[in-house]
Amino acid sequence: MKISELFNKGRTVLSFEVFPPKKDSSVETIYSTLDELKSLSPDFISVTYGAGGSSADDITAKIAGYIKGNLNIESVAHLTCVNNTKEDILSILDVFREHGIENILALRGDINPDVEPKKNFQYASDLVEFIHKNGDFHISGACYPEVHVESQNAAADIINLRKKVDTGATHLMSQLFFDNSLFYNFIEKTKIAGINVPIEAGIMPVVNKKQIERMVSMCGASLPSKFVKVMQRYENNPDALRDAGIAYATNQIVDLIANGVDGIHLYTMNNPYIAKKISENISSLLNNNN
Repeated sequence: MKISELFNKGRTVLSFEVFPPKKDSSVETIYSTLDELKSLSPDFISVTYGAGGSSADDITAKIAGYIKGNLNIESVAHLTCVNNTKEDILSILDVFREHGIENILALRGDINPDVEPKKNFQYASDLVEFIHKNGDFHISGACYPEVHVESQNAAADIINLRKKVDTGATHLMSQLFFDNSLFYNFIEKTKIAGINVPIEAGIMPVVNKKQIERMVSMCGASLPSKFVKVMQRYENNPDALRDAGIAYATNQIVDLIANGVDGIHLYTMNNPYIAKKISENISSLLNNNN
Protein backbone atom coordinates (compact mmCIF):
# COMPACT_ATOMS: atom_id res chain seq x y z
CA MET A 1 0.00 0.00 0.00
CA LYS A 2 1.17 3.50 -0.80
CA ILE A 3 1.31 5.63 2.36
CA SER A 4 -0.70 8.49 0.86
CA GLU A 5 -3.73 6.17 0.69
CA LEU A 6 -3.87 6.10 4.50
CA PHE A 7 -4.77 9.78 4.59
CA ASN A 8 -7.92 9.39 2.53
CA LYS A 9 -9.93 7.86 5.38
CA GLY A 10 -10.83 11.01 7.30
CA ARG A 11 -8.93 10.20 10.49
CA THR A 12 -5.64 10.98 12.19
CA VAL A 13 -2.87 8.64 11.03
CA LEU A 14 -0.48 7.27 13.68
CA SER A 15 3.00 6.13 12.68
CA PHE A 16 6.19 5.13 14.48
CA GLU A 17 9.86 5.53 13.66
CA VAL A 18 12.61 3.08 14.61
CA PHE A 19 16.32 2.92 13.85
CA PRO A 20 18.53 -0.08 12.99
CA PRO A 21 20.69 -1.66 15.69
CA LYS A 22 24.34 -0.67 15.96
CA LYS A 23 26.81 -2.18 13.52
CA ASP A 24 28.10 -4.70 16.06
CA SER A 25 24.57 -6.00 16.77
CA SER A 26 22.49 -8.44 14.77
CA VAL A 27 19.51 -7.07 12.86
CA GLU A 28 17.38 -9.62 14.70
CA THR A 29 17.85 -7.66 17.93
CA ILE A 30 15.24 -5.13 16.84
CA TYR A 31 12.60 -7.68 15.90
CA SER A 32 11.33 -8.11 19.48
CA THR A 33 10.88 -4.32 19.67
CA LEU A 34 8.92 -4.37 16.44
CA ASP A 35 6.77 -7.26 17.65
CA GLU A 36 5.80 -5.14 20.68
CA LEU A 37 5.05 -2.12 18.51
CA LYS A 38 2.76 -4.22 16.34
CA SER A 39 0.33 -4.64 19.25
CA LEU A 40 -0.20 -0.86 19.20
CA SER A 41 -1.60 -1.03 15.64
CA PRO A 42 0.29 1.83 14.00
CA ASP A 43 -0.69 2.70 10.44
CA PHE A 44 2.94 2.35 9.38
CA ILE A 45 6.48 2.18 10.75
CA SER A 46 9.43 3.99 9.21
CA VAL A 47 13.03 2.80 9.45
CA THR A 48 15.96 5.21 9.46
CA TYR A 49 18.76 4.74 6.97
CA GLY A 50 21.46 2.20 7.72
CA ALA A 51 23.91 2.48 10.59
CA GLY A 52 25.04 6.08 10.68
CA GLY A 53 23.78 6.68 7.15
CA SER A 54 25.91 3.96 5.62
CA SER A 55 24.81 2.13 2.49
CA ALA A 56 27.30 -0.66 3.11
CA ASP A 57 24.53 -3.15 3.74
CA ASP A 58 20.78 -3.54 3.36
CA ILE A 59 19.86 -3.40 7.04
CA THR A 60 17.17 -0.76 6.53
CA ALA A 61 15.61 -2.86 3.78
CA LYS A 62 15.71 -6.00 5.94
CA ILE A 63 13.94 -4.29 8.82
CA ALA A 64 11.37 -2.56 6.60
CA GLY A 65 10.79 -5.87 4.83
CA TYR A 66 10.24 -7.63 8.16
CA ILE A 67 7.71 -5.00 9.22
CA LYS A 68 5.71 -5.46 6.03
CA GLY A 69 6.17 -9.17 5.43
CA ASN A 70 6.09 -10.56 8.97
CA LEU A 71 4.03 -8.01 10.89
CA ASN A 72 1.66 -7.06 8.06
CA ILE A 73 2.20 -3.37 8.80
CA GLU A 74 3.14 -0.97 6.04
CA SER A 75 6.72 0.25 6.21
CA VAL A 76 8.68 3.25 4.98
CA ALA A 77 12.40 2.92 4.30
CA HIS A 78 14.52 6.06 4.73
CA LEU A 79 17.06 6.76 2.00
CA THR A 80 19.75 9.45 1.99
CA CYS A 81 21.72 10.60 -1.03
CA VAL A 82 24.58 12.83 0.15
CA ASN A 83 27.07 9.94 0.06
CA ASN A 84 25.51 8.01 -2.84
CA THR A 85 25.90 8.20 -6.60
CA LYS A 86 23.03 7.62 -9.01
CA GLU A 87 24.30 4.08 -9.52
CA ASP A 88 24.28 3.52 -5.76
CA ILE A 89 20.69 4.71 -5.49
CA LEU A 90 19.55 2.48 -8.35
CA SER A 91 21.16 -0.48 -6.61
CA ILE A 92 19.46 0.38 -3.31
CA LEU A 93 16.09 0.73 -5.06
CA ASP A 94 16.56 -2.80 -6.41
CA VAL A 95 17.19 -4.05 -2.87
CA PHE A 96 14.04 -2.28 -1.68
CA ARG A 97 12.03 -3.99 -4.40
CA GLU A 98 13.44 -7.38 -3.40
CA HIS A 99 12.12 -6.80 0.13
CA GLY A 100 8.68 -5.71 -1.08
CA ILE A 101 9.14 -2.09 -0.02
CA GLU A 102 6.82 0.40 -1.70
CA ASN A 103 7.41 3.53 0.37
CA ILE A 104 10.55 5.65 0.72
CA LEU A 105 11.38 8.71 2.79
CA ALA A 106 13.82 10.61 0.56
CA LEU A 107 16.41 12.65 2.45
CA ARG A 108 19.62 14.43 1.63
CA GLY A 109 21.28 13.20 4.81
CA ASP A 110 23.73 14.88 7.15
CA ILE A 111 27.04 15.99 5.70
CA ASN A 112 30.03 14.41 7.41
CA PRO A 113 32.88 16.95 7.53
CA ASP A 114 35.36 14.07 7.22
CA VAL A 115 33.74 12.61 4.09
CA GLU A 116 33.61 14.33 0.71
CA PRO A 117 29.96 14.30 -0.47
CA LYS A 118 29.10 12.73 -3.81
CA LYS A 119 28.11 15.21 -6.52
CA ASN A 120 25.00 13.58 -8.04
CA PHE A 121 22.46 14.87 -5.52
CA GLN A 122 22.72 18.30 -3.96
CA TYR A 123 19.27 18.44 -2.37
CA ALA A 124 16.61 16.00 -1.19
CA SER A 125 14.38 17.22 -4.04
CA ASP A 126 16.98 15.87 -6.48
CA LEU A 127 16.62 12.44 -4.89
CA VAL A 128 12.82 12.69 -4.91
CA GLU A 129 12.87 13.42 -8.62
CA PHE A 130 15.32 10.61 -9.34
CA ILE A 131 13.29 8.02 -7.44
CA HIS A 132 10.10 9.24 -9.10
CA LYS A 133 11.64 8.64 -12.51
CA ASN A 134 13.17 5.26 -11.66
CA GLY A 135 10.51 3.23 -9.92
CA ASP A 136 6.91 2.92 -8.82
CA PHE A 137 7.57 3.98 -5.23
CA HIS A 138 5.54 6.24 -3.01
CA ILE A 139 7.85 9.05 -1.91
CA SER A 140 7.69 10.93 1.37
CA GLY A 141 9.74 13.99 2.25
CA ALA A 142 10.90 15.71 5.41
CA CYS A 143 9.81 19.19 6.47
CA TYR A 144 10.99 21.59 9.13
CA PRO A 145 8.48 23.63 11.17
CA GLU A 146 11.33 25.81 12.48
CA VAL A 147 13.24 25.99 9.17
CA HIS A 148 16.09 23.73 8.10
CA VAL A 149 19.33 24.73 9.84
CA GLU A 150 21.07 25.27 6.49
CA SER A 151 18.26 27.21 4.83
CA GLN A 152 18.68 30.93 4.10
CA ASN A 153 15.33 31.82 5.65
CA ALA A 154 11.77 30.55 6.13
CA ALA A 155 10.65 31.64 2.67
CA ALA A 156 13.50 29.78 0.97
CA ASP A 157 12.73 26.71 3.05
CA ILE A 158 9.09 26.69 1.92
CA ILE A 159 10.16 27.14 -1.70
CA ASN A 160 12.46 24.13 -1.39
CA LEU A 161 9.67 22.13 0.23
CA ARG A 162 7.33 22.99 -2.63
CA LYS A 163 10.01 21.70 -5.00
CA LYS A 164 10.03 18.34 -3.19
CA VAL A 165 6.29 18.06 -3.71
CA ASP A 166 6.45 19.22 -7.32
CA THR A 167 9.09 16.60 -8.12
CA GLY A 168 7.15 13.68 -6.63
CA ALA A 169 6.73 13.71 -2.83
CA THR A 170 3.09 13.08 -1.88
CA HIS A 171 3.45 12.96 1.92
CA LEU A 172 5.59 14.87 4.43
CA MET A 173 6.89 14.09 7.91
CA SER A 174 8.00 16.94 10.13
CA GLN A 175 11.16 17.27 12.17
CA LEU A 176 10.59 17.16 15.92
CA PHE A 177 9.22 20.26 17.65
CA PHE A 178 8.04 21.09 21.16
CA ASP A 179 5.84 24.13 20.56
CA ASN A 180 2.65 23.40 18.61
CA SER A 181 2.15 27.04 17.65
CA LEU A 182 5.28 26.81 15.51
CA PHE A 183 3.80 23.83 13.69
CA TYR A 184 0.49 25.59 13.08
CA ASN A 185 2.27 28.64 11.68
CA PHE A 186 4.27 26.36 9.42
CA ILE A 187 1.13 24.62 8.14
CA GLU A 188 -0.40 27.99 7.24
CA LYS A 189 2.71 28.83 5.21
CA THR A 190 2.54 25.53 3.33
CA LYS A 191 -1.10 26.17 2.42
CA ILE A 192 -0.26 29.63 1.12
CA ALA A 193 2.54 28.06 -0.96
CA GLY A 194 0.11 25.58 -2.51
CA ILE A 195 1.52 22.52 -0.74
CA ASN A 196 -1.52 20.29 -0.39
CA VAL A 197 -0.09 16.89 0.59
CA PRO A 198 -0.63 15.29 4.04
CA ILE A 199 1.82 16.55 6.68
CA GLU A 200 2.50 14.49 9.79
CA ALA A 201 3.67 16.10 13.01
CA GLY A 202 6.92 14.58 14.30
CA ILE A 203 6.80 14.10 18.08
CA MET A 204 9.74 12.98 20.21
CA PRO A 205 9.09 12.18 23.88
CA VAL A 206 11.74 13.37 26.32
CA VAL A 207 13.40 10.43 28.06
CA ASN A 208 16.97 11.68 28.31
CA LYS A 209 18.05 15.32 28.76
CA LYS A 210 21.42 14.99 27.01
CA GLN A 211 19.88 13.08 24.13
CA ILE A 212 17.27 15.75 23.50
CA GLU A 213 19.82 18.56 23.76
CA ARG A 214 21.99 16.78 21.19
CA MET A 215 19.06 16.28 18.82
CA VAL A 216 17.97 19.89 19.19
CA SER A 217 21.49 21.16 18.44
CA MET A 218 21.49 19.12 15.23
CA CYS A 219 18.05 20.06 13.91
CA GLY A 220 17.64 23.58 15.29
CA ALA A 221 14.41 23.00 17.21
CA SER A 222 13.69 25.47 20.00
CA LEU A 223 12.89 24.56 23.59
CA PRO A 224 9.91 26.34 25.19
CA SER A 225 10.45 27.48 28.77
CA LYS A 226 7.90 25.01 30.15
CA PHE A 227 9.74 22.21 28.38
CA VAL A 228 13.09 23.35 29.81
CA LYS A 229 11.58 23.41 33.29
CA VAL A 230 10.50 19.79 32.91
CA MET A 231 14.03 18.73 31.94
CA GLN A 232 15.67 20.74 34.70
CA ARG A 233 13.34 19.50 37.40
CA TYR A 234 13.60 15.80 36.57
CA GLU A 235 16.98 15.42 34.85
CA ASN A 236 18.41 13.45 37.80
CA ASN A 237 15.38 11.19 38.13
CA PRO A 238 15.16 9.01 35.00
CA ASP A 239 11.75 7.53 35.78
CA ALA A 240 10.23 10.92 36.59
CA LEU A 241 11.73 12.47 33.45
CA ARG A 242 10.37 9.61 31.36
CA ASP A 243 6.88 10.02 32.80
CA ALA A 244 7.01 13.81 32.45
CA GLY A 245 8.18 13.40 28.85
CA ILE A 246 5.28 11.08 28.11
CA ALA A 247 2.86 13.60 29.63
CA TYR A 248 4.35 16.49 27.62
CA ALA A 249 4.22 14.54 24.34
CA THR A 250 0.66 13.41 25.08
CA ASN A 251 -0.45 17.00 25.65
CA GLN A 252 1.14 18.02 22.36
CA ILE A 253 -0.62 15.21 20.52
CA VAL A 254 -4.03 15.89 22.11
CA ASP A 255 -3.82 19.51 20.96
CA LEU A 256 -2.64 18.51 17.48
CA ILE A 257 -5.47 16.03 16.97
CA ALA A 258 -8.02 18.55 18.24
CA ASN A 259 -6.72 20.96 15.60
CA GLY A 260 -7.10 18.45 12.79
CA VAL A 261 -3.50 17.36 12.18
CA ASP A 262 -3.14 14.87 9.31
CA GLY A 263 -1.03 12.47 11.34
CA ILE A 264 1.26 11.89 14.30
CA HIS A 265 4.72 10.47 13.61
CA LEU A 266 6.16 9.26 16.91
CA TYR A 267 9.93 8.99 17.24
CA THR A 268 10.00 5.90 19.47
CA MET A 269 13.79 5.75 19.98
CA ASN A 270 13.23 1.96 19.84
CA ASN A 271 11.46 2.13 23.19
CA PRO A 272 8.15 0.18 23.09
CA TYR A 273 7.23 1.28 26.62
CA ILE A 274 7.15 4.94 25.60
CA ALA A 275 5.16 4.19 22.46
CA LYS A 276 2.73 2.02 24.42
CA LYS A 277 2.02 4.63 27.09
CA ILE A 278 1.45 7.41 24.58
CA SER A 279 -0.71 5.18 22.37
CA GLU A 280 -2.85 4.28 25.37
CA ASN A 281 -3.21 7.95 26.30
CA ILE A 282 -4.50 8.95 22.87
CA SER A 283 -6.34 5.76 21.80
CA SER A 284 -9.82 7.18 22.43
CA LEU A 285 -8.95 10.30 20.41
CA LEU A 286 -7.77 8.21 17.47
CA ASN A 287 -10.83 5.95 17.71
CA ASN A 288 -13.06 9.03 17.72
CA ASN A 289 -11.53 9.97 14.38
CA ASN A 290 -12.42 6.63 12.74
